[in-house]
Amino acid sequence: NYDAIDIPFTDAIPSDYDGAMGVPISFLDKYCPEQFEIINKNFSEVFKELFSGGTASLKLTDPSNMLTTGIDIVASPPGKKLSSITLLSGGEKTLTAISLLFAILNVRQVPFCLFDEVEAALDEANVDQFGRYLEHYKDKTQFLIITHKKKTMEYADTLYGITMQESGVSKLVSVTLNEHVDTV
Repeated sequence: NYDAIDIPFTDAIPSDYDGAMGVPISFLDKYCPEQFEIINKNFSEVFKELFSGGTASLKLTDPSNMLTTGIDIVASPPGKKLSSITLLSGGEKTLTAISLLFAILNVRQVPFCLFDEVEAALDEANVDQFGRYLEHYKDKTQFLIITHKKKTMEYADTLYGITMQESGVSKLVSVTLNEHVDTV
């Protein structure tokens, strides 16, 4: 209860606010570049795996100021010249962004992740690459993926769907799959 606190809130803020922030900022100045380099290395590796070649990297727009710097994504899928992500096709941009997401997940694992049609702009071959890469996380992260792509669904352990058998009445349907079955 706020009323039970004897010290007014404004008295709890140090008079030397900049000095109080110095410790976290110095920590960020040291920690962020290290983490950025680890993520950059992972991004390059994930990109190569998802694209079956090519190169990619992350560049800080102002490395001297970690709190305000931007990040440029430079990517070159196989057979293409190194360029900014803005010059890639929609599918290439999507797969590059997915590469970055997976690179971050490789550095900072989480128990649960939600993807909402993240692979919607991908063609069938790249959806398959995405699905195969999800297998890396089978024992680490539980994914909830909202999708309309049948190829993505092939990599799921459990499928949930909504059906409307009669007008205005929705029904939840679930199917548990024992193992991934290759279709011929």
